[in-house]
Amino acid sequence: MRKISYAQAINEAIYQAMERDNRVFLIGQGCTSPWYVGSTCQGLIEKFGPERVIDTPVSENGITGVAVGAAIAGMKPIVVHPRMDFMLYAADPIINEAANWHYMFGGKLSVPMVIWAIINRGGEQAAQHSQALQAIFAHITGLKVVAPSNPYDAKGLFISAIKEDNPVLYLDNRWLYEIEGDVPEEIYAVPIGKGKTIRKGKDVTIAASSYMVWEAKKAVNELVKEGINPELIDLRSLKPLDSELLFLSVKKTGRLVVVDEGWQTCGVAAEISALVGENIFASLQAPIRRITLPDSPAPASSALEGVYYPKAKDICEAVRKILKI
Repeated sequence: MRKISYAQAINEAIYQAMERDNRVFLIGQGCTSPWYVGSTCQGLIEKFGPERVIDTPVSENGITGVAVGAAIAGMKPIVVHPRMDFMLYAADPIINEAANWHYMFGGKLSVPMVIWAIINRGGEQAAQHSQALQAIFAHITGLKVVAPSNPYDAKGLFISAIKEDNPVLYLDNRWLYEIEGDVPEEIYAVPIGKGKTIRKGKDVTIAASSYMVWEAKKAVNELVKEGINPELIDLRSLKPLDSELLFLSVKKTGRLVVVDEGWQTCGVAAEISALVGENIFASLQAPIRRITLPDSPAPASSALEGVYYPKAKDICEAVRKILKI
């Protein structure tokens, strides 16, 4: 099987979906510009033309409203938000419209669209350009939220998101773009709502998603050298969450460290911790630990960024604490 990058995997998913179904189209600001979206959309406008690859003015609310309307009318739009921060301008069409139409029309109307949200961080981009807001959207009923960590899942989850009959938020972190992995050439789907065990272990469960899976992998390698045997789960889907996989792991290990690239208060890690506490509290041998961003805006300093963003060493420290090493 050939190896391609995470960015190439996204590109291939979009290309193959558009080739197979002429209802699929891409819309958003900078979707033809590497400065906005890296190489994820390379070659799409040359193949499908400006009628199906629509590079728009800067108007997140308007762009997303157009996509919602097109989806209701039977199209399958992919609306790209090259900075998740400014997707907040589109909160109304996403939350009040896309997420609600299926319910409000008694299941007779669908909104089949992908909301592609890109996280940009590092490089001293500061508070308004570095936010991971997945917890806000995972809170909204009617939305599904996926967060792939590797090229195989990046392609497969994008295909699944396009196939869905209702809106899916596809969370994408640009720190992943150069990571390479095995990806089949043919079209395939990774099921939404199913996590994956990356490494089996018995001492502690580490649950992570998106880019934080790679920091967790580094932590696991270090912990194994210390004689600790961690189990690592890639959540892949934040909503619906694969609680069955998570519960089985925590019942085995008795300990849980949740790693998320968003803030701590009311975040994804808080929700996962609450689910475990409510359902299998008796299985816990130690308090749950959360590795997240601190509850403060991103700094505009490379030195401060080195402290602000969670690293493998933070995961290792949390594991040692709950193992009392």
